[in-house]
Formats: sequence, structure tokens, C-alpha cells
Amino acid sequence: MGHLDPTDEQIIALATSDVATPIVMLNLNRYRDRAAYETPGPDDDVSGREAYQRYGAVALRAMAEVGGRLLWGLPIEAVAIGCDHEAYDEVLAVWYPNRAAFVEMIGLGWYRDALVHRNAALEQATVLACTGPLTPELVTPGDGG
Repeated sequence: MGHLDPTDEQIIALATSDVATPIVMLNLNRYRDRAAYETPGPDDDVSGREAYQRYGAVALRAMAEVGGRLLWGLPIEAVAIGCDHEAYDEVLAVWYPNRAAFVEMIGLGWYRDALVHRNAALEQATVLACTGPLTPELVTPGDGG
């Protein structure tokens, strides 16, 4: 089974960080062929990608509520350097004004309710926390934002 959710230690590290700069969460997603809901409903026989889109609609609203913004997302074509187990289907970059905003978002009850779709959708997920630019835009490495 792949990683899907942060550990308690990872959440605590983000929540207790005294770093106040913006953060970009780089999401690497590998989708299941078919969504795997724990208790499937009549409309839940969908692809993993379709289940993630259900989650994504709620996640976009939650990001906006805490001041976050989706910078970009692209399908991944192939692993150019690495191993097959590191293959993902999509990459998303999400900007937050600070770590506290991200932690606030994952604490929203209605956002947490939508995680059922994310968990059904994903076979594997990696989320990397990166120091973000001061504004929600793409920057050249070394510019500092």
C-alpha cells in the first residue's frame, strides 16, 4: 500500500514551524485504475482520476478559503530519472501564504469529508513542502520571489 496521508509527526512539524514564509506543496499523484471506496455507493464505480476530481472540487474551495491557490498541474509522461516505483500520473503545485494556512485547510471539517474521494482515487501520493515565493506565481529558481 502506498503513502496517502501525512503522519501525525509531519502535521505537527508543519503546525509548529515558526517559518512564516509562503509554502508551495508539490503534489505527485498516482491514480488507481478504478476508485476504491471503502463503502462504495451507486455512483462510485469511477476511475481513480474521476474520484480525485470529486475531491479536487472541494480542495480548490478549501484552498481559496485559507488564501491558497493552485499554481499549475500537469500530467506526467514518464520517469526520466529514477525507478518505475517512482512513476506518477500527475503533478500539482499549490501555493499557500504560510504553513499555518495549509494546516488550517486540512482541519476544515467539510474539506476532511472530501478525503474519502482522494483516498479512493490514489494508489500513491507524495507531497513535498517547498519554500514558496511571496506571491502566488511561478518564479525562476534563485529569484527568491
